[in-house]
Amino acid sequence: MSESPSPTTSSRLMAEFLGTFVLVFGGCGSAIFAAQVLDGDTINMGIGFLGVALAFGLTVLVMVYAVGHISGGHFNPAVTLGAALAKRVEWKAVPAYMITQVVAASVAALALFAIASGKDGFSAVESGFASNGYAERSPDGYSLLSALIAEIVLTAIFLFVILGSTDHRAPVGFAGIAIGLSLTLIHLISIPITNTSVNPARSLGVAWFAGPEALSQVWLFILAPLIGAAIAGVSYSKLFSARMSAPLV
Repeated sequence: MSESPSPTTSSRLMAEFLGTFVLVFGGCGSAIFAAQVLDGDTINMGIGFLGVALAFGLTVLVMVYAVGHISGGHFNPAVTLGAALAKRVEWKAVPAYMITQVVAASVAALALFAIASGKDGFSAVESGFASNGYAERSPDGYSLLSALIAEIVLTAIFLFVILGSTDHRAPVGFAGIAIGLSLTLIHLISIPITNTSVNPARSLGVAWFAGPEALSQVWLFILAPLIGAAIAGVSYSKLFSARMSAPLV
């Protein structure tokens, strides 16, 4: 029986576009539309931090199973960098993956902005539009240093989960569950600190619409996740010596 042909480059990039789009549309959309829903300005019917955390985790979980077998299911430039450093994806694919992820996140944010603008009084700048921030833009007032440490550490943890659950020694078929649940846990920890990034594309996508203050801080949410991913990507094979030839999913 012959093996199935490898996915084409265009198929891989389309899968990354779709997965990243759903991640940002679903995760950030839950924060924008559903985190707080007031009934008569007195009763909060929103999903809160827990609901938003679950939304991000669920989007990754379902899209890993939907298209992860095509592209590897990165949906995140930090994951792509970590995977390349761990020799799970070829370096020549990295620029196209990252560009596709940023474009997809931006298109998803544009769709969210178009929907949100249909409500009288909506302002992406005043609402924050699910953007990330530190100091005065942190949900609970955490400093730049706190945000930097949290994003580096949590992205590294995320990459260790991804690389470990897709290792050839790991149980087959459960990677998507581990990855989705880990992203949920990461959001439960860090929504009060930074509104949770661990994904430069997710941060950039909504920052375009959230105003100059959001854009002035977005550098941290590009740099820190890439640092965390690089730490995990380089150290995984050294810490857990193994053949690293398997794809991400």
